Amino acid sequence: MTPSDDELCALFLQFQENEKNASPLTIRNYSHALVCFQRDLGERFLGWRECRTEDFRLWLFECMKDELARSTIRLRFSALRSFYSFLVLRHDLPKNPLQELQLPKQERSIPIVLNQTQITELLELPLQAPISKQTPSWVPLRDAAILELFYSSGLRLSELVALDISHINSHTETLRVLGKGQKERIVPIGSYAMQALQNYLAALRALPAAKQAPSVSPAATPPLFMSKLRKRLSSRAVGHLLEKYLKLSSIPFTITPHKLRHSFATHLLDNGADLRSVQALLGHASLSTTQIYTQVTKQRLKDSYDKSHPRAKS
Repeated sequence: MTPSDDELCALFLQFQENEKNASPLTIRNYSHALVCFQRDLGERFLGWRECRTEDFRLWLFECMKDELARSTIRLRFSALRSFYSFLVLRHDLPKNPLQELQLPKQERSIPIVLNQTQITELLELPLQAPISKQTPSWVPLRDAAILELFYSSGLRLSELVALDISHINSHTETLRVLGKGQKERIVPIGSYAMQALQNYLAALRALPAAKQAPSVSPAATPPLFMSKLRKRLSSRAVGHLLEKYLKLSSIPFTITPHKLRHSFATHLLDNGADLRSVQALLGHASLSTTQIYTQVTKQRLKDSYDKSHPRAKS
């Protein structure tokens, strides 16, 4: 029996989750793209098997006319291409109708990074900022370890909150990270971040036994970063703590965890690291993704030249 259109979508999302190890965010984006295409076509949508290249070309034109960001357009069409590749692979569709569709080129904006002074100020704030009486004494140590680890190892936010205590190897001072697609990589932990982690974990071990056990099953590995309720810290909570320290700093722009990742990569390249090493540390599948940071480095070099050379400008 041939699956219905809704069943094909559900099977595709299950395939992404179970066989491709796609992240929840990727699955949500794919689902949203499928829904948007069906919704926008309305009565013109006759079924996934009936769609032709011209249908997608017209939708692309409509998306561009609506002035959607190129990154959004490319994300939606990437989802549709993956969906039709799945139909060709698993449901006997003769050809992927998006195979020859030309998309607008991706806009490459230069990442915003913090300078060394700003990084130092931010990383020192958790242990300098005043805390309320209701805040457990180990929370500033946790926050310091989080910020140090972001900058030390270039982690994505999703990677940081997924860390367990067992992922730290204190002997080799390295971290086992599960990146996109559940790809594992080993990254070094700098001495400042290692000390911050040790201080935080020592404070946790010193808690009374009744309060020490996190709310996970006995067989599970304890999460590395926990909330005041002793549950795994959420991505949203990490965003909130970063916002809190930003307000206490002199940094004149918004900070996200990804800006710390950008800063990590740019500062490595500024100080002579080779591009392949930075690619491996970041967990990028393609070197072209890492090359954006060379543009930051070139721009910083040009700015430094313009400010420093007596005849740089008339």
